Amino acid sequence: MATYNFKKIIVVPSAKDFVDVILSKTQRKTPTVVHRHYKITRIRQFYMRKVKFTQQNYHDKLTQILNDFPKLDDIHPFYADLMNVLYDKDHYKLALGQLNMARHLIDNIARDYTRLLKYGDSLYRCKQLKRAALGRMCTITKRQGQSLEYLEQVRQHLSRLPSIDPNTRTLLVCGFPNVGKSSFLNKVTRADVEVEPYAFTTKSLFVGHMDYRYLRWQVVDTPGILDHPLEERNTIEMQAITALAHLRAAVLYILDISEQCGHTIPEQIQLFKSIQPLFSNKPLLIAANKIDIIGIDELSDEYKEILKKLEEEDIPIIPISTVSEEGLVKLKMEACDRLLAQRVGIKMKSSKVNDVINRLHIAQPSERDAKARPAFIPEAVKMKKAAMEEEKAEKRLLRHKEEEEGDDYILDLQHEWQVPEEYKTDIIPEIWMGHNIADFVDPEIEAKLLELEDEEKLREEAGFYDEDMSSDDEEMREIRSLARQIRDKKSLIVSARKDRNMKTPQVPRKAKAVSRKDFEDTMKSLGIEPTEQGHYTQKRGRSRTPVARKRQRMDESGRATSSSRTPRDESGIRDPKVRKITRDLSRKAQRKMNHGAKKGEGDRTIVTLKPKHLLSGKRKKGKTDRR
Repeated sequence: MATYNFKKIIVVPSAKDFVDVILSKTQRKTPTVVHRHYKITRIRQFYMRKVKFTQQNYHDKLTQILNDFPKLDDIHPFYADLMNVLYDKDHYKLALGQLNMARHLIDNIARDYTRLLKYGDSLYRCKQLKRAALGRMCTITKRQGQSLEYLEQVRQHLSRLPSIDPNTRTLLVCGFPNVGKSSFLNKVTRADVEVEPYAFTTKSLFVGHMDYRYLRWQVVDTPGILDHPLEERNTIEMQAITALAHLRAAVLYILDISEQCGHTIPEQIQLFKSIQPLFSNKPLLIAANKIDIIGIDELSDEYKEILKKLEEEDIPIIPISTVSEEGLVKLKMEACDRLLAQRVGIKMKSSKVNDVINRLHIAQPSERDAKARPAFIPEAVKMKKAAMEEEKAEKRLLRHKEEEEGDDYILDLQHEWQVPEEYKTDIIPEIWMGHNIADFVDPEIEAKLLELEDEEKLREEAGFYDEDMSSDDEEMREIRSLARQIRDKKSLIVSARKDRNMKTPQVPRKAKAVSRKDFEDTMKSLGIEPTEQGHYTQKRGRSRTPVARKRQRMDESGRATSSSRTPRDESGIRDPKVRKITRDLSRKAQRKMNHGAKKGEGDRTIVTLKPKHLLSGKRKKGKTDRR
């Protein structure tokens, strides 16, 4: 028996709390203790452990969230449709899919940066790689903020849903709003549902439990339903429709014969007829409520005729009153007995019944004397059994019809429809964008196709297609050759473009006008002279002469650079004096940056190499605030 406990789903934190918890745990479990005499291999292993620990925490937390939330394809169809009504299954699946993708991306980041850390050549390089890895993981988590908030709201709502077992013995109460459904639930069970004299007091499903014949029963109270098309029903009504469609239960339709609910008896019967297809293969009873106000005998002849027609359809009508509690016991017993009989009948038709029957042993009495004592079967029972065998032999199934007709058999999906016979063969209109597709179908399409076929046949007989080298063939050959060239060119462009996400630079709409004189003065102040042609752009193509290609010059540092391009550390520098100043500043910045690599968030500097109170002996019980 499947049970669903949505209250055990883990709390989904927000994106900020998620990042804070993971980084705090990483800092506590892997504190940064790095000394200057450590080997580079030890430093690499230390930072690799930090990255792997953070990735594992993210992976475990996201995996637990994904496993706790129910999968719509794995749970009972009742809960799947109920969640679709309440939360929109597309949005729900999208949120879980985004978390799954975030988990996959975090695993890939940890793997890539762990591979890079293996080749870290300094403390600073390893520290920066670690910071980059943790930063990218946190960025991916922060991008899932909306999905995490949505799943937390779904979790809170799921925890408030009643625990309904779709497969157990169930009584389902339905009807118009304010007809007495919640009052009936409060009377027959130990539930305490709010009851008010206005419509739609019950906005969700409520469950109560009762005992009958030493068995446990659940009674489900559904919100009120109004009589309008299915696509116009709101979320409150769709919960009741979902329960009626999927729960294996006995349906109790509450009918307010006093009409104090605001709807007449014919309107209530019309609603019953409209949702009757949802009651197929389920025991059905109608409870005529509020007989303490007006009895069934006091109704008009028109209303009595309507109720009589329902009784002729083998639908029992039981008068009850939730105020005086009259007829409640009879209604409960009748509904439970009908549901039990149906469940036993279903089990007797299942394949497991043979295993159960084989365990039963029928005791046979031993012979006392030579007298024969055959079993006595009444004549009425024999006649009934013979009639059942005749009906069973005469009953024909669709399987028999399929075996007889063979390949000519066509499955009629409208055979079991609960509609009049003259409506079963009607063509169902296919609606798209609010219009019937049949309105756009050309009714003369068959005749036009036949004309085309006749025309093609005449062309073939006249030898229109016999010429191999015609003007049309040459034109088609040129078109195909041109299309092949276009496809080859397109494939070359796609293969040459490595970064598909590269954005095309765009010039701002409002650009400041600059005169040529101002531009030349600015370039001269930067130490850049114009070329012989009078422009400042450098040539991208290489010189075609071997002498020009080999021409290089040596700078002060002894590096070989191209004569047509300024070194990167000298571009934009006016004179050697400014060049010396910039080099001194870069050295100082590098020295300061390396010094700061030993400190940072989560780093702890230990001035003494091995402080005795931290690194010697075993800590025992007692106070630890002596330092």
